[in-house]
Amino acid sequence: MAYTSLLDRLGLHRRELRAWALYDVANSAFMTTILMIFPVYFVRVPAEGLAAEVARSRFAFATSIAVVIVGLLGPFLGAVADYRGSKKAFLGAFLALGAAATAALSLASQGRWAFALAAFVVANVGVTSTLAFYNALLPGIASQSEVDRVSTAGFAMGYLGGGILFAFNLWMISSPATFGLADGAAATRLSFATVAVWWVLFAIPLFRHVPESAARTDVGERAGESALGVALRRLGGSLRELRHHRDAGLLLLAFLIYNDAVNTIIRMATTYGDEIGIPPTQMMLALLMVQLVGVPFAFAFGLLADRVGTKRAIFLTLAVYAGISVYGFLLRTTAQFFVLGFLVATVQGGAQALSRSLFATLIPKHKAGEMFGFFGVFDRFGGAIGSFVFGVMLAATGSSRPAILTLIVFFAVGALLLSRVDVERGRRLAREAEGAAHDTAVL
Repeated sequence: MAYTSLLDRLGLHRRELRAWALYDVANSAFMTTILMIFPVYFVRVPAEGLAAEVARSRFAFATSIAVVIVGLLGPFLGAVADYRGSKKAFLGAFLALGAAATAALSLASQGRWAFALAAFVVANVGVTSTLAFYNALLPGIASQSEVDRVSTAGFAMGYLGGGILFAFNLWMISSPATFGLADGAAATRLSFATVAVWWVLFAIPLFRHVPESAARTDVGERAGESALGVALRRLGGSLRELRHHRDAGLLLLAFLIYNDAVNTIIRMATTYGDEIGIPPTQMMLALLMVQLVGVPFAFAFGLLADRVGTKRAIFLTLAVYAGISVYGFLLRTTAQFFVLGFLVATVQGGAQALSRSLFATLIPKHKAGEMFGFFGVFDRFGGAIGSFVFGVMLAATGSSRPAILTLIVFFAVGALLLSRVDVERGRRLAREAEGAAHDTAVL
């Protein structure tokens, strides 16, 4: 494929594409500072007085509760957003909810573990809900030939932006006196507030420059009809349609399996590192390295997908992840933790970004909201399963090491299901559905 410029090669050659990708910068601050720092802070400060394994177990269960809530809400809200043409409005509402709850984490002081977990759950619901509407905007701004590069560009920019704020917050936590703060705990709480501000600021370009999709009225629906009733009918219809768009459905199932393991690694990394005795400072530096190394590799996977195909590029990421599962089980030292982080950084952005972009090409654009609602269900329920496994292992054995090794099964089964996805057939059926919807609208 010939590229006309560097920005074209990277998938950032139009203003709306850059504005869309900047939302990955916005929400990635949560994925770094909150998901990486808060688990360790929770065990040491709000959950002080609880046994460490009890605190970690409660955190894992709280994570599961958050992702299940999002999974239940996602498809319904996506159908409402398609009907009203209000993806950006829903994104804005959940952004406000999530940012407020994230700011509230700065109030989670010593012994306030119940408050801390409640705020964490609400913040998680906010950030993960925005992602469904954010992802659903992608098919409307990127062509089939652009979508892999645009999706991976978002992840790459997210790694960079999230890494910058993460580095600043680590500096503040390691040297609180430099910032006029009493101690590391006070600096940590302030870092949670910086995430809320960062999230809101970098979301502004999306609201200014990314176009909203038009409201959609299907055959048999009337303008002004109850959005609740329409959404429920559409969800039933979309579930039936997934049997017609069977390749999109197969991808969803494969994604559920392998992304369960990916999300588990992301969400439980600091909990696992803390459990096996990695010093907090070294653990945070390793996670910062993941952010920085992830930038070029995310861009690289977008270009690789153009050359070898999206599905083959995803297979490569899953093979590397299977090796990571074995290595993680054997991990003992800080140096090994850094090696593990480097390996994760090479494939994390590619696996998730390319799954997102492949799904976007297998669904009709006019149903992106509700279809990405289902995508969010499979994404978040997968994370719930992995976090639940960690919680059970910690409660039963006092160690989550056995759970790490089981992840290899998730990657293998996910790859097997992905092998049955016929990409060309799925894309053809999606375009035919778009044509039929357009013809019906004209009539």
